[in-house]
Amino acid sequence: MSNRRAFLRQLVGGAAWVAGSGLVASRRVLGANERIRIGLIGAGSRGKEIFRAALRCANIEAVAVADVYTRHPDEVKTLVPGIKTCRDFRQLLDDKTIDAVLIATPQHQHALNFVPAIQARKDVYQEKTMAFNPKHAKRMRQALEGSGRVVQIGMQMNSGPGISRVRELATAERMGTITAIQAHHYRNAPYGGWLREIPSDCDPQHVDWPAFEGEAKRHPFDPQRYMNWRFYWDYSGGNVFENMVHQVGFWYQVLGLSIPETVTMTGANYLSPKMEVPDTMNVTMNHREKILFTWSSMFSNAYYGETHDFLFGTKGTVVHDESDKVLYLPGGGKTDETRARSSEQAPDTSGYLDSTGQHMQNFFDCVRSRNEPICPFSMGFRSAIACQMAIASYRQGRTVRWDPQAEEIV
Repeated sequence: MSNRRAFLRQLVGGAAWVAGSGLVASRRVLGANERIRIGLIGAGSRGKEIFRAALRCANIEAVAVADVYTRHPDEVKTLVPGIKTCRDFRQLLDDKTIDAVLIATPQHQHALNFVPAIQARKDVYQEKTMAFNPKHAKRMRQALEGSGRVVQIGMQMNSGPGISRVRELATAERMGTITAIQAHHYRNAPYGGWLREIPSDCDPQHVDWPAFEGEAKRHPFDPQRYMNWRFYWDYSGGNVFENMVHQVGFWYQVLGLSIPETVTMTGANYLSPKMEVPDTMNVTMNHREKILFTWSSMFSNAYYGETHDFLFGTKGTVVHDESDKVLYLPGGGKTDETRARSSEQAPDTSGYLDSTGQHMQNFFDCVRSRNEPICPFSMGFRSAIACQMAIASYRQGRTVRWDPQAEEIV
């Protein structure tokens, strides 16, 4: 087992392995309407969701699925009976006929899957949060540079109809000077709705535990740590990595914001004793563009819903909610008009608008055209670093700063 772990660590570096594997051969050039052959790496709940979205797109052929837990590829076979299955994702990458891969593994594994996929000359749809720490983010960037690969980061809200409307409104003429964003993500669900039952076959025979751990701290096999990986710092950034990243990516794209200069996160775990990560939290991010971005979240009240954001300017306010509806309130204060429309600021009750299908279609369109997708790697990098800064602040109990020269959290 120690030899296996050493090999896994060596694999992340990747260059020597790829050079000897023959995977650097040129991939075929796709026509505008040609079929794209895909593989899925990580077939848990989110993996199957994005896989279904991919299957709904035109001219897509699902070729292979890889997961460290044997149950998951078997579940995918109910969707595509003839699909190839494997536990080791490298076997999937060995198939030179696969054009693109969808990566939906736990957050600590993203770089471990992404780097070899890029080196195998696959285009990549990478679930958020793109990278677990700055070291992983830089490793992924190094692999991508000069590769010519298309990468879409899975922040699907940026493919929804709301973002174009917000961009139309977020102008100096309508908003004046913008200085603050307030974003919220509220659920009234124990453990954020993440707590999973342990299946009877979740055991070392059916789970490749060393492959799951990757570069994380070593533990004996624990089905709780595997099934409920979002609860543990070794594998997860909690709701910051799960959902704050979506709202960060949305507003970063609208306003072109850079990595925060400083971040402070406070909070606690009040009602979720099985989790290491907090269930109630506030994050404050200072940006060099002179915008203060705050985000709050809890799992014990759903007043704001899973997205309810305010953009504040000297001439107006923009409200954006989870149904992707947008409201503009003119004036920089509580005027008679804003009072008359105050009921419109209440959280929408029509539910979350999922734009995964549009986001996936944009990815495949760019695989064919070689254009940059809606959420390129650069967006994934900036939003991931912002989220990593928040977690570093919370765990260290202090405000942290981004050093742009060293590209480190200090």
